[in-house]
Amino acid sequence: MKDRGFTILIEYIGIVLGCALTALGLVLFLAPNTIAPGGVTGLSVVIQEVFNIPIDATNLIINIPLFIIGLFVLGSTFGVKTIFATVTLSALIRLFIIIFGDSYVLTGDLLLSAIYGGVIVGAGIGFVFRSGGTTGGTDVAGAIINKHFPHFSVAKSMMILDLVIVIIAGIIVKNIEISLYSVVALYIIVHMADFVIEGLNYSKAFYIISNYPDEIGRKINLELDRGVTILEGRGFYTGEQKDVLLCVVNRAQVAKLKKLVHEIDDDAFIMVTTIHEVLGEGFKQIENKR
Repeated sequence: MKDRGFTILIEYIGIVLGCALTALGLVLFLAPNTIAPGGVTGLSVVIQEVFNIPIDATNLIINIPLFIIGLFVLGSTFGVKTIFATVTLSALIRLFIIIFGDSYVLTGDLLLSAIYGGVIVGAGIGFVFRSGGTTGGTDVAGAIINKHFPHFSVAKSMMILDLVIVIIAGIIVKNIEISLYSVVALYIIVHMADFVIEGLNYSKAFYIISNYPDEIGRKINLELDRGVTILEGRGFYTGEQKDVLLCVVNRAQVAKLKKLVHEIDDDAFIMVTTIHEVLGEGFKQIENKR
């Protein structure tokens, strides 16, 4: 019970940290240059430009009805962490506006603003997602659209909504460059968030087809201390039955495994694919959320 309480505390600290980074990227880089990289925060930047309504207020005004609709349409999928993250983000945006001023411009260079704003906001969103939260916005709207129009996936719905917001930003300021830089920021945000969520702890899965599967399997067990799974395969052209070895290793063992296989069978056929997360013995353990 004590461990569970500590885990929850760490998750909420992660959400606060993520919201702080998101707010910082918006206030210092994106909002001052009207770069609107999709999402409700991007729409808030546009509304501030047109109606002079602060982005923190707009973020709450739009997200709260979305959250209520989401509860009715989708059930309890979006819970306490979504409310906490949404309110925290708006509060931190207001705090940074008070600290830096609502017209503070760190750089007027649109490319630099899109890059650095995208990196900081993307890192922030990644921390929020990694902590099990969400800042609401287009992910909630996308899920609602998917509920009524199943042929539109959540990801596709979010992408459409984000692109519409990006286009609106360019129209509002009558500058196509704003839309183009907003797309750059959106791209960076998505990939930075993925990077934070997945981290550098990726692994490699090897599929090995050889005439000496037993020898290779034993050597992998002994020298790399990794498990090996034998899959049954059959050549389409020859019809010959062959064992396919499946083995997952960390980054440090990739070169060693290649060398090990070729020492036994120089003609072995090897396929290598990247795996962003491996759960189980010898890798990351499955977290007990109960």
